[in-house]
Amino acid sequence: MIDEIIEKTNLYINEMSREERKKYGQFFTSKETAMYMAGLFSLSEDKDCIEVLDAGAGSGILSCAFVEVMQEKKKVKKIKLTCYETDNNIIKLLENNLNYIKRNAEIEFKYDIVTDNYVTSQYLDFNYMIGGNKKAKKYDFVIGNPPYIKIPKDAPEAMAMQDVCYGAPNLYFLFASMGLFNLKKNGEMVYIIPRSWTSGVYFKKFREYFLTNGKLEHIHLFISRNKVFDKEDVLQETIIVKIKKTYSKPNKILITSSKTNKDFENITEFQVPYDVVVSGEDKYVYLVTNENEVKILEKLNRFKYTLPQIGLKMKTGLTVDFRNRDILRKKDEKGAIPIFYSQHIKNGVVKFPISREYEYVVTDQEGLKQENKNYLFVKRFTAKEEKRRLQCGIYLAKKYPNYKQISTQNKINFIAGISIELSECLVHGLYAIFNSTIYDSYYRILNGSTQVNSTEINTMPIPELNIIQEMGKKIIKTKDLSEESCNRVLEEYCG
Repeated sequence: MIDEIIEKTNLYINEMSREERKKYGQFFTSKETAMYMAGLFSLSEDKDCIEVLDAGAGSGILSCAFVEVMQEKKKVKKIKLTCYETDNNIIKLLENNLNYIKRNAEIEFKYDIVTDNYVTSQYLDFNYMIGGNKKAKKYDFVIGNPPYIKIPKDAPEAMAMQDVCYGAPNLYFLFASMGLFNLKKNGEMVYIIPRSWTSGVYFKKFREYFLTNGKLEHIHLFISRNKVFDKEDVLQETIIVKIKKTYSKPNKILITSSKTNKDFENITEFQVPYDVVVSGEDKYVYLVTNENEVKILEKLNRFKYTLPQIGLKMKTGLTVDFRNRDILRKKDEKGAIPIFYSQHIKNGVVKFPISREYEYVVTDQEGLKQENKNYLFVKRFTAKEEKRRLQCGIYLAKKYPNYKQISTQNKINFIAGISIELSECLVHGLYAIFNSTIYDSYYRILNGSTQVNSTEINTMPIPELNIIQEMGKKIIKTKDLSEESCNRVLEEYCG
């Protein structure tokens, strides 16, 4: 059946422009991915009638895959499917496809297509304390490839689910939250979604809801991030998650990976302790791909401190240069102060000047200036193909005695003291940490993007203050800022 559904879907894709589909955040699941997702559900022995939800159903690819998989299980006698879909361009195709499934399925199959907005039509139930139905419709299983589209913070969907929103949300995690809500106790949900929710403050409220009311049982990773959706140009890194609606935490999570969306025959898999994958107060999800990465997490998680806990903090550079062109200067002049860019970070130290345009600013805006003191600068952006994600430079104020203040462009981060000053030993110790291989690997596990997020750095485990200073003394003594040197120094304390 699914070959027929895929063929009709491809005809639709060819006839409907990508721009039109983008309005709905519409990316279609491949046959192989759909069948894999449908096969992840666990079926209890006493279940002969299954109620399943497919929200944002599109052309019905996932629904069809679910029916095909379930009809192979002898105990299943009947499937009741509910689909949500609001795109008028595709509803007729969805209805035709579901009728096709009904005629050809080997078991009893009933369906219902709901054209209401999936989120706003249920917001009272989701927020039942303000008048919704405590006994809202629930399902045994939820399967989905939700729309991926950012919406304004005052959009109806965002206002309906404020408990999981921060800023301007994306529909995909609102669908995931509502999907979990729609599950019966101990029900299972399998979703294909971007990995962006796994860390950062932006998704904190979502993670808190999602991982409190449900527990991850299985995560599938795609090694090639541009090979997940057929006929689509999608660079967003995507994962498949299976979550169970329960408060009982499993001992381990199954992590699997495949190269592409068509390579599920060659899957690597291993079990990881739940507390290694879901960790910290903010419930970050660490997407490990092998045993070595598990060891990295376990090794660094022995450290019990974070930067803020020892009086330090990573912050983002102060000046958005293209919005403040009037204050930029090509040459030093009276009242000017240096502005530092990522290009000033060279071989572990900060070089200035470097014959770059606009290396000075003249401004009365105190918010664009900072005290000229010791910092560790860290590039915010790196290219995907670069060897390291964390690229650091030691900034020593004594090298620039003519300035009481400096500025930093917002494409670099800097580590500064909150309650303590950064001595030269401390700056060098921080450099040893963040220029090491193991910390770079840790950050890559935590965040799949090429942006270094200060919020996430501030949650990473680090040694206590006196140990960092000891490390710095050793780096200063050797005068070796190489990654290998940093690895040797750090290994003495976390080996």
